[in-house]
Amino acid sequence: MSKQTTPDHEVADAALESVAAEVRTKAEKASRNGSVAEQKVADLEQQLREANERALRSHAELENYRKRSQRELADERRYAIVPFARDLLAVVDNLERAIDAANAQIARISEGNAAGTASDISHLLDGVKMVATQLESILKQHQCVRIETVGTPFDPNQHQAIAQEPSAEYPAGTITRAIQAGYKLHDRVIRPAQVFVSTGPANTT
Repeated sequence: MSKQTTPDHEVADAALESVAAEVRTKAEKASRNGSVAEQKVADLEQQLREANERALRSHAELENYRKRSQRELADERRYAIVPFARDLLAVVDNLERAIDAANAQIARISEGNAAGTASDISHLLDGVKMVATQLESILKQHQCVRIETVGTPFDPNQHQAIAQEPSAEYPAGTITRAIQAGYKLHDRVIRPAQVFVSTGPANTT
């Protein structure tokens, strides 16, 4: 019995078909991998866009907050003195009343009506003293207090020496007179007191 042989062209065709099948398989696999890669790129681009949008919104909110804070701080600085000014209005009212009373007294004196003049002046002086006391009280309420002077040691941080003078009553370095009152706001000197300072007893020899 003779052995049956396969023609060469059939072997070649089978080999080509095998190669083609392998190429198609690789192509399909590459296509699938390419689709996955494209999807991942698309997802990353979407995430990037969303992150940029969030960053822009956060930046805009932060900028709005900064501007609002600056406006609020400016308003607080501008109107910080409102409580103090409001309390001083009562003092202004009483000073105006004292001025009106003084003008009325001057008018009576000009008209030659001297009856009760001394008494009227005394009442007017008492009214002005009351206004001064009221003003001092309001200053204290806002932590603005008068700096102590006469009889206290000279302190260059609180006092401004105008001159020195001998004094039998006060030892050297002690304040003898105050020319202008000084004030502190909390712990800060806002105006030093102008004072005379003792050099001690006068030298009589």
